[in-house]
Amino acid sequence: MSVVRAAAAALILLLAAACTAPTPPRSQAGTTAAGTACAGPQGPPEAERATTVDVIEQAYFCILGNYYSGATLDARSLLTAGFLALTQEINRNGREVPEATMPMLTGDREADWTAFETAYRKITDQVPDLRDKLAVVTLEAVVASLGDNHARWIHGDERPIDYYDGDGYGLGLQLNVTRSQVDGSSPRVVPAPLFVTAVEGGAAQAAGVKPGDVIEAVNGSTPFVGGTATAAIAALYPRYPEARPVELRLHRPATGRRWTVPLEPGLYRREWADLQVVRSELLDDDVAYVRMTGFAPDSANRVLRAVTGLRNGRTLSGVVLDLRGNGGGSPAEAIRLLSAFVHGEVTAYQCTVDGACAASRTDDTVELLHLPLVVLVDHGCASACEHFGSAVKALRAGRLVGTRTAGAISGAAQPYLLANNTVLSFPSRHHLGPGREVVDRIGVPPDHHVVPTPQDAAAGRDPALTRALALLNGPR
Repeated sequence: MSVVRAAAAALILLLAAACTAPTPPRSQAGTTAAGTACAGPQGPPEAERATTVDVIEQAYFCILGNYYSGATLDARSLLTAGFLALTQEINRNGREVPEATMPMLTGDREADWTAFETAYRKITDQVPDLRDKLAVVTLEAVVASLGDNHARWIHGDERPIDYYDGDGYGLGLQLNVTRSQVDGSSPRVVPAPLFVTAVEGGAAQAAGVKPGDVIEAVNGSTPFVGGTATAAIAALYPRYPEARPVELRLHRPATGRRWTVPLEPGLYRREWADLQVVRSELLDDDVAYVRMTGFAPDSANRVLRAVTGLRNGRTLSGVVLDLRGNGGGSPAEAIRLLSAFVHGEVTAYQCTVDGACAASRTDDTVELLHLPLVVLVDHGCASACEHFGSAVKALRAGRLVGTRTAGAISGAAQPYLLANNTVLSFPSRHHLGPGREVVDRIGVPPDHHVVPTPQDAAAGRDPALTRALALLNGPR
């Protein structure tokens, strides 16, 4: 079972749990011209059905009625993006439809949809064998045109699964560049060089790849040109189940060795420790180290129980909370965890497009730990992780060590079930930090900037953790 599918399943469950507000009345909910409302799912969706123009219509009006900036959005941008994808897919299949020209759009949302639908049906009727694929790429493009890192259409292989047996999928390696930096959902600059930070198993392990190995070429293409990352890096993050061999040219700085190795993506067994959302241990006899890979349900309580357990029978000098690679999850869990370090504060604001903001506040029923806090962050810390990190920094509840966070926190996504049992999700409000600062696309800068290197990875060193321990054990 693929990690990608498992992550999508977890995302839907988190979205469903987060959508606690009642479904808006019809006057506020997104509806199609036929009056079909989009509403929050009551559980995992049933079997997926084919995407049609009616589903695209439902998604179009759902976005306009519920998206954060839907009230002020120029709907023509959605339809133009969808039409472009439609024609590109026809051409990609070596075909053309002479009548496939963009209809005139006036800015009247319903009239523009009618014009778009008329043209769409006329075009797809001429290529009936492509109809299903054309609907999919059109809707994907409509959602992508929002340019929002929390807007997604969850369908196909991304839909939830009934179980997860712990297998990983891919090449079996971890890199200093995250998937979000490759696919564009994070605006963070990709740092050169590209190197292996850990080997989990699979083809990479079988080929003898080791942490610290520098990747000089991917399928014959350089990963950087003039310091800018290239599209070649995307091949290192294959999507299940599209398995294509990847050829890497590697350099091992410790020995000077250079060689080329082919790696075949596939399933591989991951260690149980790698699958745990919360892991903890005692460092330097008096520091509680807790690694948290996601803000999943009950994860805040698990962190607090871990710290309490490590504190039993000893005096702790502080807590190191490792959020590197934490892709986010539930904002409620982020607030609950933060509330163990500070009370009586605003943790963030959730704002409408006209500037009306609702404050998210600490949960002061959570008992304070009264311990110094250092948080490890990196480019993979996103969404709820950035909610937590920005609040820690702004409220001076602790210190951040590592690299700037992902800048992927447009707002908490709400899920909407479409007629074909796929899920559309996007924010209805925009996130701002405790000082009403913009975190989305900017990220949170660390208080202490520590950049990992191939040499550190090869030697098994963790300079960010070393700095964190020094801060806790140094002069107060």
